[in-house]
Amino acid sequence: MGATMAELWAAAAFFLGLHLLVSGTSLRGKIVGVIGENLYLLAFSVASLVGIVWLVRAYGQALAGPNHLYWAAPEWLLHLAPLVMIVAFVFVVLGVTTPNPMAVKAESLADKPDAVRGMLRITRHPLMWGFMFWAGMHVAVNGDKAAILFFGTFLLLAALGTISQDEKKARSMGESWKHFASQTSNLPFAAILAGRNKLKPGEIGLWRLALALVIFGGVFYGHLRLFGVSPVPGWAPY
Repeated sequence: MGATMAELWAAAAFFLGLHLLVSGTSLRGKIVGVIGENLYLLAFSVASLVGIVWLVRAYGQALAGPNHLYWAAPEWLLHLAPLVMIVAFVFVVLGVTTPNPMAVKAESLADKPDAVRGMLRITRHPLMWGFMFWAGMHVAVNGDKAAILFFGTFLLLAALGTISQDEKKARSMGESWKHFASQTSNLPFAAILAGRNKLKPGEIGLWRLALALVIFGGVFYGHLRLFGVSPVPGWAPY
């Protein structure tokens, strides 16, 4: 294994470990007990930023070095990718803009009578699922070792992060969590299919969908300039 790929492995391990072994375990509570909640959140945010910068830098270097290609994506999958990315952007934007008890310091939202509405009827983890759609499709269409490590890190973190968040909120919210969880689901549409909730598109908000499409359009158009790869085979917008 080359030095560049080894650094990518190290960056991925740091980023995953930070979130899964610190934030998602009882170690977080011990650290908070020593330095306090606000200082912990500040330190964790800084460490996360460092981790992302390191991961992106290591990925760029790994792409320039020896990088094994495990598979070549079929052309139909390359054309399907933008459609999946639209779904990913919708989940991410709605996840960020919809009030959610799963967010940091937002547990009190679960006590509101209309806590479960909009995107939360589909999944209580819209942001994480958006990252999973984004990362999973990038793994599928690239197929090289560097991309599998880089995007796979985000895919694994988002998937395990939903479980970790559920466990953390169950400990901190008590009965409020039980009531909230009984009306929602981790897996998209599972609560609706099980009859524990109903889909009400009007609650989602057209402005949220419009914002998601605008952001997607900007990234889609600028993808070639930003990342050096066209989002559609053979398409060069400039």
